[in-house]
Amino acid sequence: MCGRFVITSPPAALRQIFGYLEQPNFPPRHNIAPTQPVPVVIVEHGIRHFRLMRWGLLPAWVKDPGKFALVINARAETVAEKPAFKNAIRRRRCLIPADGYYEWQGSAKPKRPWFIHRRDGQPIGLAGLAETWIGPNGEELDTVAIVTAAASADLSVLHHRVPVTIHARDFERWLDCSDDSAEGIMSLLVAPEEGEFAWHEISTRVNRVANDDAQLILPITAEQRAAEEPKPANKASRKVAEVAPDDEGQGSLF
Repeated sequence: MCGRFVITSPPAALRQIFGYLEQPNFPPRHNIAPTQPVPVVIVEHGIRHFRLMRWGLLPAWVKDPGKFALVINARAETVAEKPAFKNAIRRRRCLIPADGYYEWQGSAKPKRPWFIHRRDGQPIGLAGLAETWIGPNGEELDTVAIVTAAASADLSVLHHRVPVTIHARDFERWLDCSDDSAEGIMSLLVAPEEGEFAWHEISTRVNRVANDDAQLILPITAEQRAAEEPKPANKASRKVAEVAPDDEGQGSLF
């Protein structure tokens, strides 16, 4: 899956790679989370454009956004049939520039976070689907979801799903929605090739969305990891825990 990602490449470099018309200037982001605005590359009237969209797709047919679940990912296997995505996969495919993403692993709390990125250090284009929701008073909200696929053998050690990344050679093919069909692009909705991505463990500081700095993507040191390990409860604490009511999991980010 993909629940957090980063954009660290300079705006000029991303503009050259993705070929959009605008010249936006934006700071690096190290902890982009759902519901936040994210950069999106989309083709309109045959020209690539840079847009900001809310991460969390909202189909045009939704009447009450407050009653619609937040949709940040779309499964490649069912994207052409699901009502929320079947129009977007045909008509509103887009790319989300990124330099890597985060995944969490383990059964203990807090789960251990990992930073995943291209082994060659190059930016990636995440496969996205866009929708514009129009409210009852004419208000418009551009929204986007990231397509995911079953993980390749190497990345599956972290999670069984991965975001679909579109190679630069396939940008034009993915973005071209002129034939109002998804048949020609379904073969692109696969996991990265084995060995294409690398990853390393990082600090649990990334768990807090408010933390957004370059330190988040650095490999964790042995000292940091030891400091982040849960402290064993003493006997008195265990006795209290034995009689304390369940907290229903509240207060935990993951």
